[in-house]
Amino acid sequence: MQDTSSTISVADAASRFASGTGYLAACTMGLPLADTLAAQRDDLERWTTGSRSPVDYGDVVEQARASYARLVGVPVTSVAVGSQTSAMVSVVAAAAPDGAEVVCVDGDFSSVVYPFLQQAHRGVTVRSVPVDEVAEAVGPGTWCVAWSAVQSATGVVADDARIRAAAAAHGVLTVCDVTQAAGVLPVDASSWDVSVGHAYKWLCCPRGAAFMTLSERALAQLRPVQAGWYAGDSVWSSCYGPAMQLAHDARAFDVSPAWPAWPGAAAALETFARLDPAETWAHASGLGDELCRRLDLPDQHQAIVTWADPDGRAAASMGEAGLTVSARAGRVRVAFHLWNTSEDVEAVVASLGR
Repeated sequence: MQDTSSTISVADAASRFASGTGYLAACTMGLPLADTLAAQRDDLERWTTGSRSPVDYGDVVEQARASYARLVGVPVTSVAVGSQTSAMVSVVAAAAPDGAEVVCVDGDFSSVVYPFLQQAHRGVTVRSVPVDEVAEAVGPGTWCVAWSAVQSATGVVADDARIRAAAAAHGVLTVCDVTQAAGVLPVDASSWDVSVGHAYKWLCCPRGAAFMTLSERALAQLRPVQAGWYAGDSVWSSCYGPAMQLAHDARAFDVSPAWPAWPGAAAALETFARLDPAETWAHASGLGDELCRRLDLPDQHQAIVTWADPDGRAAASMGEAGLTVSARAGRVRVAFHLWNTSEDVEAVVASLGR
């Protein structure tokens, strides 16, 4: 196990990736660190020889939970583990009172919105507004406001402080998805009642490792409707019902982990927990602004640079040049992370004939 007491630099972290040049799609899926690959291979070997056990995996999950807690600035007792963000948001949606109003963002990722829409049969209404109007939309009749810290389609960073202030003024529950933020943008999960985040993007984990943080208010208001054996106060004494004692902290909201994802996740999170998020953001958004200047776009101050590409020509040109980018909602997305450099900016510019 690595020493997590000291920070590491962006350059040091970048050297831990096996490759990365030309890969500009961390917003779709991160690249594995060398340590993640080693952990995954070791796990396969142990599984092959029958020397892996559920108890072993439990220890690995707890290592990952502790690293994630440090990364997002909350006690480990505030972190629940899961596999998908939509399932975690569904726990919040299930707690909405009949007739409640929920404020969401126009065009936000479906996992943040759909669970609330499925409560319409109980009179729960979802009001969607542009991301820069969320704070103004929160009012005395709002029960919950849910948004992504970074918008998936556009890369826009939500005005978190204004949203939280509006929610506090009206006693509104706050739910923030950090899937496109944790690992590249400084994140303080203690600022919200609930945060959810899948770790396979900017945190470069295997898909299947996700997290939920809960404040004391959230723990009191929400019910762990997905509770199973892993939510027990004593996991290995909770495999059979009907009697069950739930954990007394956020672990009550755990779902049983998809074991093969977690050795690699623990290795990746160990590294990311030692990075200075402000330095990571300065590196990534700095490259983003460098690209904006080269393409005569207004500075976006984002790690994900986007512009309208309705016919997909820009995305196709970059793909033909050997670059990996992504497209969403009629826009092309160019994402910069730890492994990217100014060489990638130059490659994008050249591929577009600029």
